[in-house]
Amino acid sequence: MGLAFLASLKRMKKIYLKLTAFLLLSSSLVVIDAHGANKELSIDEVMAIFYQRNLDLIAAQYNIGQSQADAVIASAIPNPTFSFQLSELSGNLNNGASATGCSQSPGVSCGPAEYFSFSQLLEVAGKRGLRVQSSGFATQAAESDFRDALRIFSNMVRHAYYGLLQAQKNRWLAQEITGHYQTIAKANRLRLDSGDIAESDFLRVKMEAVRAESDLDNAQAAVEQAKAHLAMILRWPEQSLTFEAKEQWPEVKDIGQNLGNGQLIAKALQQRPDLQADQLRAAQADKELELAHRLKYPDVTVTAGYARDPSNNALNSGFVGVSVPLPLFYQYKGEADKAAVNFSQSRLAAEQTELGIRTDVASALATWHSTDRIVRRFEDGLLNDAVVVRNSAELAYSRGATSVLDFIEAQRSYKNVMRDYYSALIARTNAYYDLAKAVGVEPANDKTYFSHNNLPD
Repeated sequence: MGLAFLASLKRMKKIYLKLTAFLLLSSSLVVIDAHGANKELSIDEVMAIFYQRNLDLIAAQYNIGQSQADAVIASAIPNPTFSFQLSELSGNLNNGASATGCSQSPGVSCGPAEYFSFSQLLEVAGKRGLRVQSSGFATQAAESDFRDALRIFSNMVRHAYYGLLQAQKNRWLAQEITGHYQTIAKANRLRLDSGDIAESDFLRVKMEAVRAESDLDNAQAAVEQAKAHLAMILRWPEQSLTFEAKEQWPEVKDIGQNLGNGQLIAKALQQRPDLQADQLRAAQADKELELAHRLKYPDVTVTAGYARDPSNNALNSGFVGVSVPLPLFYQYKGEADKAAVNFSQSRLAAEQTELGIRTDVASALATWHSTDRIVRRFEDGLLNDAVVVRNSAELAYSRGATSVLDFIEAQRSYKNVMRDYYSALIARTNAYYDLAKAVGVEPANDKTYFSHNNLPD
């Protein structure tokens, strides 16, 4: 399973590399402004860039390769030991030895005693099998950690992307309002010169125009800050000033938002990789505890060899032997106690993660329903009302049919409604992805486009 996961990880990186290259080089997908300065990136392009620049870092952080190596080590069989020994080294070297095979002449040496042996450690009580099972759980836990990291980091990138989009929408709104005030200010200059309006009304509109320009400056600064934040997450700081977020919103798919709390929590408990990782570590700790209890059963070392010993009756002979350590003074109680504590902690961690998932899902579901209702209220008429009131006030003021205070109030109301609407859109988008993150599902990549040009005139 672990090797297959690493292979799929490499395939995933290759796919993202190709996707990133295609998305960034294709003129149909990457839009450059009139000055060739800024590229508009979709959320899919941003996610591709993130994975292309960060996938190796994430994998290394969660030690998938090390877990694979630990599994190989755990499954290894101990190597045999070869030994060679010379003995009976003396001046005469067994002269006249009586062993069968020696010359037995008093002046003839039969040579020193020579021993050749192989020793093999035999693990008993299934210790090796338990180590293999334990390392297998550890590898699967590392893989689950990796999937959980992708779940968390992907959502972090999405939040940063839509934070940039919100800043851009606020900048567009500030530009629109500034343009309106500039148009009205020019008309007011003519009306002031002709005596159609009082100077105090002219100055009030002029002050509002200056305030709108200040809002635009602040909005532009917010856009640059949001760009820098997203570029930092992408590890792409050299491009922080050369891209913008494309104005698109996710098409809401069924990720369980229509289910009840209990059903959605049950779905999350089956799918969340962080809970799977903790459960796998608890299973690993259970195997480690069982292994610690079996350490009291001593392993056996079997030895077999060949001896050429002139001091024996036969010069050439073989031998076998067995050695076993005797656990008389220490029965590995410390290891067993330590493993028991680790097992209890692992189970507690899994239980705490489960409680956290229940809270995450309930909170994310409530947030989704709340933000969705708020956006629907805006789209069911409030947006249109704000535009109609603003346009009517402008028309009436230009004809002297309403006061400057009513005109300014209409402009402020329009600005507040639109900013609240953009905030609600971003909040609903983040709530959608937060719910997907809480449940442990990857939302579909289908997108729908939204433009301020679709607003009522």
